Amino acid sequence: MTPAPIPTGFDLAALDMAGTTIDEGGLVYQVLEATVADTVGAPVPADLLQRWKGTSKREAITGLLTGLGADADEPATDAVFAAFTERLVATYRENPPTPFPGVVEMLATLRAAGAKVALQTGYSAEIAGSILAGLDWPVGSGPSSVVDAIVTSDQVPASRPAPYLVFRCMEATAVTDVRRVLVAGDTPNDLRAGHNAGAGLVVGVGTGSFTLDQLAAEPHTHLLASTADLPTLL
Repeated sequence: MTPAPIPTGFDLAALDMAGTTIDEGGLVYQVLEATVADTVGAPVPADLLQRWKGTSKREAITGLLTGLGADADEPATDAVFAAFTERLVATYRENPPTPFPGVVEMLATLRAAGAKVALQTGYSAEIAGSILAGLDWPVGSGPSSVVDAIVTSDQVPASRPAPYLVFRCMEATAVTDVRRVLVAGDTPNDLRAGHNAGAGLVVGVGTGSFTLDQLAAEPHTHLLASTADLPTLL
């Protein structure tokens, strides 16, 4: 079967946050690893942590606890997630995340061209909100806003690689044709979610913890050094 042609342009860019648009130095996974390791009293294997990158952090905690043979029922997961959230918010307060170079200009270019921009993330609403407040990024459809919408992992029934974050971004921005949606992220789970959603453009970027060579093994339409390069796909 001849593959469908890659669409030209897009109506919505659904972009991951940490490692994709936001540079937080990988702190989220350092804090996640440390919190789980402190809970179980044992180190977290690197391959186990890699498997859960790009997913809901609460789902990741459940997966990591299970993988380590620890109690992963709801009360145990809740306790670890609460400790993780408290530590991460404190860490970000001391080390504020910043946009990757060129990302603010990229967001403005996409919106000026008529594309909607939504952030979709494995963060909870509390953590994502604190990051956006620190960046002073208003969310909304008005000209003073930086992005049109944000969807967090606690707003969907399952995080990546499920497609629901992408679908909620479409709902939030009134975009109806998934073939006109661009999904971009820095992890295999980002790309799998875009593929599972049926997005017309699935873009891997090399600014996170996976190389472009590693991302090339995942379903994608494009690989870019940075999301700052997304205007080339308009």
